[in-house]
Amino acid sequence: MASPTEKTKPPVLPDGTRTKLLDAAGQVFAESGFQAATVREICARAGVNIALVNYHFGDKLELYTEVLRHSVGATGNGIVKQATHGAAPTEEVFRELIHSMLLRVCRADRPGWHYRLMMHEFAQPTPAMASVIDETMRPVYDRFRELIGSMLHLAPDHERVRLSTHSVIAQIVHYAHARHVVSRIWPELELNPERIAQIATHIADFSLAGLRHIKHRAARSAPTQIKRGRGRTK
Repeated sequence: MASPTEKTKPPVLPDGTRTKLLDAAGQVFAESGFQAATVREICARAGVNIALVNYHFGDKLELYTEVLRHSVGATGNGIVKQATHGAAPTEEVFRELIHSMLLRVCRADRPGWHYRLMMHEFAQPTPAMASVIDETMRPVYDRFRELIGSMLHLAPDHERVRLSTHSVIAQIVHYAHARHVVSRIWPELELNPERIAQIATHIADFSLAGLRHIKHRAARSAPTQIKRGRGRTK
């Protein structure tokens, strides 16, 4: 005979039902924003019981956090791992990391609500974004800083490294965050795997050229700075 706890315990959420629920939640959150969206409306659209959602996700914020993770579709650690090939040269890993990240942000199977959801989040950030950033963006950001710092012979926390890292990432996410603008000013652009590879190569070439220039300029100015510093101590 089952115990009282076993009688009231909700069933395990099947993968198919979970995906359906997250998709429905994503649509509602994208349409209404986090604050205005209701769990009741999400459950009605997904065809699931509210008690089931409360059991598996706890509250609306936890459900929203899971939707953001679902929208991103891959962890930052996964992208970093995909772009790491043993003892590959730094520039090769740099190129692979750009390509891997671009493939993620330009996924062809991503429904339109993913972008609307992120626009809501950028306009009115929620506590959920902090944990999602730590899981999905920070590992990639830190890896870029390591690679760029190595190429510039500077510490990953150096301001010049951070500025360069932001410049590289901005080129990548532009194709996702500005997709509607891009489609308007370049309607012929089709982000298929071949084109994504071409764009990744361009971003890498462009960025590496800039990093070499920064490194060369820093090397040329270093002797002058040392000389000036010595002059002031006399």
